Amino acid sequence: MDEMTRELQDTTWHKSSRSGPGGGNCVEVALLSGGHRGVRDSKDPAGPILVFA
Repeated sequence: MDEMTRELQDTTWHKSSRSGPGGGNCVEVALLSGGHRGVRDSKDPAGPILVFA
């Protein structure tokens, strides 16, 4: 397992304040090392994750 994969599994995810209150469009974000940000769909936490510099 590479370092980024391990960090994504161990990080704390936060639901975005822009997510709908009804649970429809739920986005979670995480602060990662090097100033990166992870973004994922909270309805599918095991699914794909986008990482932005």
